[in-house]
Amino acid sequence: MSSLKAHEKVIFEKLFDQGGYVLNFNDPSYAEFFREHGISIDDAKYRFNGTSKMKRLRAFWEIEPDQVVGKILEALLEYASALGSLAGADEEKARQIIARLRGMPITAQKVNVKTETDFLQQSFQDIDCVRLNIDPGLQAVIAQRFAEIKITLKGGAALATIFLCGSTLEGLLLDAAAKEIARFNTAESAPKGKDGKVKPLHEWTLDNLINVAHEVGILSLDVKKYGHALRDFRNYIHPRQQAVQQFKPDEHTARISWQVLQAAIAGLSGQRNT
Repeated sequence: MSSLKAHEKVIFEKLFDQGGYVLNFNDPSYAEFFREHGISIDDAKYRFNGTSKMKRLRAFWEIEPDQVVGKILEALLEYASALGSLAGADEEKARQIIARLRGMPITAQKVNVKTETDFLQQSFQDIDCVRLNIDPGLQAVIAQRFAEIKITLKGGAALATIFLCGSTLEGLLLDAAAKEIARFNTAESAPKGKDGKVKPLHEWTLDNLINVAHEVGILSLDVKKYGHALRDFRNYIHPRQQAVQQFKPDEHTARISWQVLQAAIAGLSGQRNT
C-alpha cells in the first residue's frame, strides 16, 4: 500500500485523468505501457474500484508499495510530457511527490525544469564531439550520424530523425556507463532483476540509462525530461505500436529529439552544467 496522501492524489488526477481515461491511452496501449514496467494492469486485483483506466490506476496506487507506485507515476509523467500536456506548477509538485515515494532527495527535484520552448531555444552549435572521449571508430560513426540527422531534418523526414537521435543517444549512454560501470551499478535507479541484483549493462533500456545518467550527474534534469520523450518517440520504430498510438511525427518532435541529443552530448562531454 502506497503512502500517497489525499491532496497528492488530486495532483495526479489533474495531470492524468481524462474523464475516466488516462491521458491518450486506449486499452491495448495502456496494458502495454504497464507491461513495459512488469505490471499487468488488467489483473482482477486492480478492478475493485471499477474497470476504467483511471479507476484501475487509483486501485494500483492504493495497493502497491511506494517504490513501485513512484516508478509508474514517474513514467506516466514523462509520457504526459511527451504529449505536451503538463502544467508547470503541478508537474513540479508531482516530481517532488515521486521523489518522496522513491526515497530520493526531494531538494534535487526542485531544480527548475525548462519549458519546452526554452529548451528548444538553447544553442549547441559550439558543441565539440571530440571531447566525448570515445574511441576513433565510434567517433566516426557519431560524426556520420550527425551529418545524416541534419539531412533528415532539412528533408522533413521526422521519423528518420527520431530513430537516428534515439539510437545515437542510447549508444553514447551505454559507452559512458561502460566507462563508469561502478557508479552506474550503484545508483538507486539502476535496473534490477527478480533476484534483486543489478541487471547486466546489455539488458539496460534507454529509459534506465537516462535515469541513471541523471542520478550520477551526467545529464541535467531537462535532458532527462525530454530524453524520456525521445525514448517514447523512438519506441514507434515498431509499425504496429505507431499504428496503435496513432503517432504522427512532425518537425516539432524531430526538433525535440535533435535538441535532446545535442544537450546530452554537451552534458556527457562536460560542456554543460548539469
